[in-house]
Amino acid sequence: MEITWYGHSCFRLTERSYATVVTDPFDNKSVGYDALKLRSDIVTVSHEAPGHNNTDAVKGTSHVIDGAGEFEIGGVFITGVQTDGGGSGKKKGKDKAARNTIYVFDYDGITVAHLGDLKEVPTQSEIEALGTLNVALVPVGGGGALNAAKAAEIISVIEPNLVIPMHYATPAAKVSLDSLNKFLKEMGLSKPASQPSLKVTRSGLPDETKVVVLDYQKS
Repeated sequence: MEITWYGHSCFRLTERSYATVVTDPFDNKSVGYDALKLRSDIVTVSHEAPGHNNTDAVKGTSHVIDGAGEFEIGGVFITGVQTDGGGSGKKKGKDKAARNTIYVFDYDGITVAHLGDLKEVPTQSEIEALGTLNVALVPVGGGGALNAAKAAEIISVIEPNLVIPMHYATPAAKVSLDSLNKFLKEMGLSKPASQPSLKVTRSGLPDETKVVVLDYQKS
């Protein structure tokens, strides 16, 4: 399968003979980057914010998923796990705008988790609901989602084979976020060479967690 990043938290997941997925399509007037011109069978929305819920930017969509549940569409198994999304007391988890949904996409045994705007380390029950993760798409730049330190902590807990950072400062982003370098430093890494997309195969999964940096693409 192939994973392509279009900026912010928006990715496209493609695999021959399977449904195509686009995650968290953004309103470029709000967050920057180029206007999206994508086609997809499925769109997922992690939470209700202009940087994550612009489903009109994606054409050909037959299914929009915007919350927790289990779905099977076009050969792809999707599990949505709701996280609290911050807050405290009675408000915690009750405000729909503050809720976040993590999605796990299973393409014939290869699992990809999109953490959305996750803010805190998930609970043990939430982590168990996610299952074994091969690829994790992780917000690392703060701005309402995980900062570098919390992103590194979560990665050590969920132990994916591959990590693709998202939701961080770039020259095209209008939103105030921390740099990718801050996260890489937290992980004890120097910046790896970036690439236009990532092709994932079961035989190519590394034993130790590896960070892969993608260049954002124009759609």
